[in-house]
Amino acid sequence: MTVQSIGASPASATALTNAGLGQEDFLKILLTQLQFQDPLKPMDNQQFIAQMAQFTNLEMTRQQNDKTDALLTIQSASQAVGLIGKTVEVKTDTSSEVGTVTTITFQNGSPALTVKTGPTSFLNDVKLSQVFIVR
Repeated sequence: MTVQSIGASPASATALTNAGLGQEDFLKILLTQLQFQDPLKPMDNQQFIAQMAQFTNLEMTRQQNDKTDALLTIQSASQAVGLIGKTVEVKTDTSSEVGTVTTITFQNGSPALTVKTGPTSFLNDVKLSQVFIVR
C-alpha cells in the first residue's frame, strides 16, 4: 500500500505548468533576444539586469505561492482530522443537519467528511466550508 504526502497537491502543480510562461520559456526568450540583437546597438546592460531581477522576483513569488498552497492544504487536513468524533452542524442544500464526524477522505488534496446524522443515515463528501458549528 502506498502512502502519499498530505501536503502534496498534484492538481496545483499541473495548473501552474499550464498557467503561462515558466523559467525555461523565459530563458529561451532571453537567449533568442541575445542571439538576434543588432550588433551595432546591443542590449543595454541595465535592461538585461532589470529583466533578470524581474524574473528572479517572479520565480520567488511563484515558489512562495506554492508553499502557501501546501501550507493551506496541510492546515485544512489538520482541521478535518481534529473534527473526528465531534458533533457538527452542517449546511446542506435545503437545510442544516447535526451529526458526528466519523471518517475523513481526501479528494484531490481536499478533505471530505462523512457525518453520521442518524442510526443508519450518513452525509458523505461534506466539505469543511459546509461545517458552521462544532459542538
